Amino acid sequence: MTNSTQPKTFLFEKYLSLWFSLSAPVTRTQYIATGFSLMLIKYLGEYLIIYATTGNAYAIPAFLTPLLSERMDAIVTMTHLVPWFLFVFTLPFLWISVSMSVRRSVAATGSSFMGLLILVPFLNFVIMLILCILPDGKSSSLKTAIAPTTSPQPSNRVRSAISGMFISIAGSLVIYALSISTFGSYGLMLFFGMPVFIGIVTSYMFNRHALQSLGQSVIVAELGILLCSGTLLLLAFEGFICIAMLYPLAAVITIIGAIIGRSMAATKASGGHVTASLLCLLPLLAGADLIDNETPVYEVISSVIVNAPPEEVWPNVIGFSELEAPPAWYFELGIAYPLRATIDGEGVGAIRYCEFSTGPFVEPITVWDKPHRLAFDVTEQPRAMNELSPYRHVHPPHLDGYLICQRGEFRLKRLADNRTLLEGSTWYEFKMYPQGYWTLWSDLSIHLIHERVLEHIKKLSEN
Repeated sequence: MTNSTQPKTFLFEKYLSLWFSLSAPVTRTQYIATGFSLMLIKYLGEYLIIYATTGNAYAIPAFLTPLLSERMDAIVTMTHLVPWFLFVFTLPFLWISVSMSVRRSVAATGSSFMGLLILVPFLNFVIMLILCILPDGKSSSLKTAIAPTTSPQPSNRVRSAISGMFISIAGSLVIYALSISTFGSYGLMLFFGMPVFIGIVTSYMFNRHALQSLGQSVIVAELGILLCSGTLLLLAFEGFICIAMLYPLAAVITIIGAIIGRSMAATKASGGHVTASLLCLLPLLAGADLIDNETPVYEVISSVIVNAPPEEVWPNVIGFSELEAPPAWYFELGIAYPLRATIDGEGVGAIRYCEFSTGPFVEPITVWDKPHRLAFDVTEQPRAMNELSPYRHVHPPHLDGYLICQRGEFRLKRLADNRTLLEGSTWYEFKMYPQGYWTLWSDLSIHLIHERVLEHIKKLSEN
């Protein structure tokens, strides 16, 4: 029995080393076999998740394109927890893709630059094809370059880490200014390019004199992203809430940057080479935002069962009194929450006003099907939150015109025993990228707002 299990164990460890190692060179055959196999596994995994939760098919073209608008037909009816599961499911594949591409680039060209371009949407497939074609000419150089070296004096190591952090802070402020002022976009350049930049710079500087362990390199990179986030907070560019929402994504991407930076230091890349690589990468990330200029419309659906017939629920739908329950802790942090609703008139053309903590929503009625359905457009809306900050007034540009509510609807369905299934829907656009990540937060926030309103209507109707 022992002899039969040893080959399987060895094979498993071999693949783990190939996928997650930072030192093992990657041959052309290994890159092709692993790339296509894992791509197939990832597609089948996402297909099963989407089909099981929505009943929708997941077309291969929608899987291959980086444009989220192409995937909307498949994922639009997901519950708000499933996209988070897909996000976590994607992380190991992202890690393997970057790690193997960087090592394959070093093995084939002696440089990690081509592997770095695997992060650029649209260009990544071209880079993968090139890495599949290039011969295994320089794989031995990787082994030599990354051989363990003598650690420098602690003072030198600390000095290198601090230098990398200061450079990453200065560079991240430049990226922030370019993204917001020049490109007018909260997108891949800011939320993907900046963490990669921080991870690469801090890790490269930390490892350039002598190769350090992966764990130490990642810790230094994560300290870099924390310091950069704190700088944006202290300069009143951003608030606590948005930085906290971004951090789960930024922390993962910073680790990827740390891997690349350590690899560049291991292959003796010059500082000029690293700078040139980053300067080539960031405009390409900004360009990907400009290409993906179609904003999908998302729908968030919430429901509650009310122990009252639709005729008694309807009056509390078209307008409801002040919410007595104090807002939950997440609303107290600054996220806008509903206070009351009033209506001016009756029938189609009436104007409904839904007062939030940040101001009113103005909602002209478009469907008045008493007591079954109430639908309305949104012609005016307040900001989505008041940013939590040590300063009295912080107003980042993304608070205006990035999350746009288009319309809403209430549906009242009669159930047995004089009960009502009350459903609420909100349709909205979100002009921040990557939308697949940011809509996880917006869907969750809108769902919590729905719950506050629906529970209040339930309470009023049942009393």
